[in-house]
Amino acid sequence: MNYSTIKKTAVAATLVAALGFAGTAQAQQVFGGRSQYRTWSIGVQGGITTPNNVIGGGNAFGQKVGYFQNKVGEYYGLTVRKQFSHLFGLEVEANRGKIKTYNHDLSGPAAENTLGARSVETSVNWAASLNGVFQLGTIDFLRRENAVNFYAKVGLGAMAYNPVQYDGNDFNGKVVYDNKGKWGDGIVGDRDPKRDRDNKLTAFVPVGVGAKFKLSEVVALNLGYTMNFADDQIYGPARQASYKGKFSTVMAGLEFTLGSKDKQNLTFANPVATLYDELKDPSLRNEVEALKQRVSTLEGTVNTLSADADGDGVSDKFDKCPGTPAGTPVDGSGCPIKFPEPVVNNVTSNGYYAPIQFEFDSSVLKTSSYSTLDKLAKELRDNNSAVQLDGYASAEGSEAYNLTLSKDRANSVKQYLVNAGVSSSSITAKGYGEKNPVASNATEEGRVQNRRVEIKK
Repeated sequence: MNYSTIKKTAVAATLVAALGFAGTAQAQQVFGGRSQYRTWSIGVQGGITTPNNVIGGGNAFGQKVGYFQNKVGEYYGLTVRKQFSHLFGLEVEANRGKIKTYNHDLSGPAAENTLGARSVETSVNWAASLNGVFQLGTIDFLRRENAVNFYAKVGLGAMAYNPVQYDGNDFNGKVVYDNKGKWGDGIVGDRDPKRDRDNKLTAFVPVGVGAKFKLSEVVALNLGYTMNFADDQIYGPARQASYKGKFSTVMAGLEFTLGSKDKQNLTFANPVATLYDELKDPSLRNEVEALKQRVSTLEGTVNTLSADADGDGVSDKFDKCPGTPAGTPVDGSGCPIKFPEPVVNNVTSNGYYAPIQFEFDSSVLKTSSYSTLDKLAKELRDNNSAVQLDGYASAEGSEAYNLTLSKDRANSVKQYLVNAGVSSSSITAKGYGEKNPVASNATEEGRVQNRRVEIKK
């Protein structure tokens, strides 16, 4: 596989990945969005390498008589994947290991280069690639949830490697080639080759297929086969310089899906099968019909609660005063609110001021009394006149307590007037307790009137 073929393959992989991204929008229309699924996963894997692949072609070493006749090497690594739809995901894969090959006696010439090398062991210090992963299909085995997923992947990556050639067939004997510690001409950014590195860099294209078996909501068994096409002679110098290195990996590993277990794994989701189930499964149809009935009942209840014939903002179901005229202020039961008659003038016709009212068991002035007291203070200052304040209480509590309370009320009024500039010597404040009621203490309306301070000039 030459370099131009590798570039074409990489461009094709990029285009296919773009199509996968475009399909994401369509998938969202089916799913209702990726947020309802788990889309991130990490995996660990291990397996073996072989210096050939199932589509044929030869390396500079190991000219084939049959497939997989060469030695196998160990290979292991990890993956991180983001699933964008039920059809496509992007995966970052990192691996390391060894590739072993040799010249079989029946495969042709015993030596493939001028150094007389018969076997090669290539150490892959690291290999990293970005892969587009395409879901080919899922199987549910009549369990109403997908349990097996088939996929294909293609990507583009880089690897750091160092080949060691031997003059024996079993990776022993005399080392005839080992460039470790002398690489450097392939490192991007070096103005002059340093040739002090242990490994050489090259690009490669991984192409593979595999299957995932769902073991639980979190864990899946991942089995895969990948062909890797490198842009270099990864087995060292050979007579035929046109050879580009290739190798295959057979891997097995575990993949762990991240996120809440309450969400479905997007890798195993199949919206077409789900839609088919909803249309064909009688039990699901019954559930949908029952849900429709519940929704219809709920809508009827909401309509009943929202009915308001008189438009007062209180539902007819709770309106105790239906037919309220439009614009009438109402309370929580829908009945008109009765407001107390406003005091038009705090000064009586004979020149006396109306009493200052207080709340139950309180000597604190109401803010509504301020305007009356301000007017009284101005009059006392202007005329340099005196005033008498008589405090009273309603009949609740003991007489002694009410006498003290009435004095406190009279003093509250006096203090306000003093603060307003009236001379303290011109104000007389007394308390009379329950005496001289102006209304009956048998009713609350009467008791409200008795809680007062009378102003006398």
